[in-house]
Amino acid sequence: MAQHAAPITQDLVTIPRKMPEGPANLVGMTRDQMSAALSAAGTPDKQLKMRVNQVWQWIYHWGVRDFAEMTNLAKEYRALLSENFVIRLPEIVSKSVSADGTRKYLVRIAGGHEVEVVYIPEADRGTLCISSQVGCTLTCSFCHTGTQKLVRNLTADEIVGQVMLARDDLGEWPKRGEKKVETRLLSNIVLMGMGEPLYNFDNVRDAMKIAMDGEGIALSRRRITLSTSGVVPEIARCAEEIGCQLAVSFHATTDEVRDRLVPINKRWNIETLLGALKEYPRLSNSERITFEYVMLKGVNDSDADARRLVKLISGIPAKINLIPFNEWPGAPYERSDWSRIEAFADIVYKAGYASPIRTPRGEDIMAACGQLKSATERARKSRREIEAETARG
Repeated sequence: MAQHAAPITQDLVTIPRKMPEGPANLVGMTRDQMSAALSAAGTPDKQLKMRVNQVWQWIYHWGVRDFAEMTNLAKEYRALLSENFVIRLPEIVSKSVSADGTRKYLVRIAGGHEVEVVYIPEADRGTLCISSQVGCTLTCSFCHTGTQKLVRNLTADEIVGQVMLARDDLGEWPKRGEKKVETRLLSNIVLMGMGEPLYNFDNVRDAMKIAMDGEGIALSRRRITLSTSGVVPEIARCAEEIGCQLAVSFHATTDEVRDRLVPINKRWNIETLLGALKEYPRLSNSERITFEYVMLKGVNDSDADARRLVKLISGIPAKINLIPFNEWPGAPYERSDWSRIEAFADIVYKAGYASPIRTPRGEDIMAACGQLKSATERARKSRREIEAETARG
């Protein structure tokens, strides 16, 4: 019998949208929130819907940051906006570019905290990996991010702001008067950066709704993938309120091993997690679930593991992403041999599942999967301290 899912009890701090003093940031507001804010600032009720549409398009379609450039608004109304609001994004502190073209941004948010954002260019797409929390609470033993303690949730403006600053850096905002470009440099978003997105549900939902809005950034929900370690009570809610693609950090085929690799499994075990995942494609109208599986030498990479994995996910529309372990200083695991990864993939493939082996990207700038950790936090710790943390975890 599946265990009963306990309620989520995480006391996390999320800073308010409006700073203690000064104008409110329009970035990150939902349409309803923007309407209420514009109304409070003096916009007549009869004009509200039109004004929200106009401001929304300037911010999210054209990428404008200066109210003076919103030329279809009267000067008096632009003055009203500038008195009451700002259009503020997180700050890029540094950018590293890998030999393979991957870009990693160190981004500073309110309070001086930092998160990392990664852009991965490919032949047919450009994927942005964004963060949802400063640090992470899950302490997955193979993940470098998990060695950085959770500080706080990101706000909706800090989440969607990562998408906007990447578009800034890529020069991808459309130019007025120029022909529309159909091919996007930033075509996909994955919530696979720092943090567990489903522990920051409301802010992630609002940010993704903004990214999906057809009058702005306009990314299809099928172009957005949320990765969770298995926060079971929020999975159905994600299907109903966001409807994006879902990936699950699975990584093991027995509770004994998954308890060690992904400690949240002690709260919602494999059976309970799979029960929730079976319902997700139907609730969200998604095509399939992506199971992420990091390949750890001698830990979870045997033929028996591959056969168990196939049996466990039977009946779930799925693909399996096999991820060669990306090593980091003091990591307690090694990457599986390539021949072992290929043998594992072959078993999964012959069982009827797509089993791509993810090509490691950005390893030379510590931007690969599982390596993200803010540079200032990383610099504070010696290798010995990281190893000690890993041993305790």
